[in-house]
Amino acid sequence: MFWQTTRFQIDLSTPQVMGILNLTPDSFSDGGQLHGVRAAVARAEQMLKNGAHILDVGGESTRPGSPAVALDVELSRVLPVLPELVRLGVPISIDTYKPGVMQAALDLGVDIVNDIWALRQPGALGVVEVHPSCGVCLMHMHRDPQTMQIEVMNGDVLPEVVAFFQARCLDLKHAGVARERLMLDPGIGFGKTVAQNFSLLARQSEILALNYPLLTGWSRKSALGCVIDSNHLSSQPAERVTASVVAAVLAVERGASVVRVHDVKETVQALRVYEAMRSQSLT
Repeated sequence: MFWQTTRFQIDLSTPQVMGILNLTPDSFSDGGQLHGVRAAVARAEQMLKNGAHILDVGGESTRPGSPAVALDVELSRVLPVLPELVRLGVPISIDTYKPGVMQAALDLGVDIVNDIWALRQPGALGVVEVHPSCGVCLMHMHRDPQTMQIEVMNGDVLPEVVAFFQARCLDLKHAGVARERLMLDPGIGFGKTVAQNFSLLARQSEILALNYPLLTGWSRKSALGCVIDSNHLSSQPAERVTASVVAAVLAVERGASVVRVHDVKETVQALRVYEAMRSQSLT
């Protein structure tokens, strides 16, 4: 299986690590750490040195309760950096739901649109239609970032998540978007309870039955903090590295093709151990 993107056919026969490059002042884990193009490119180069296969660039935080930012603000954060990243010769993903940002990024040669709204914002689908080879990651989100954790989903979330993906993939098929361009993301933390998030991990096979590859984003999420803190208080994001790596390996073991992570080096090392074991089990 492969993922068709603007410049690359990404081989999904081995797990792919997507490194997170936040160009925001307020992301939940690492906001405000990168100042200027040089610092962003240096971070990107370090992630590649540590084994990242894909870089995911974002100019707006979508943590629970985060306010939306204006189009011109998001563009001012990402546009100076994207041309430098495209020159690195690896797949570059733009993490945005705004059609204007998608258009500008794809025009610069970006390979993937990673959209928490799954191309449901007006004009978003039209952008990927006119870029006929870019990759697309469709995420499931309940409500919106401002309200998703105020009114979370009820009960068993798997049927609703699967039905959502079925409908979106059908819409994209009717729009002429080839299935090999699509990746699905169940949206860990986006309007789900802790138990519901872990049910998405335990039952990934029900999403994979749709026959699309899966991307998961467990890195430093609050659901991990809730289960690792013995005092039942959510730990700080930077204290969730080990839990994040374990969740990434479990997701891959259950069939995920791409894991989106902050801690590239640790995740790559863990997946190499997993792959070494797996290669022996297949002989």
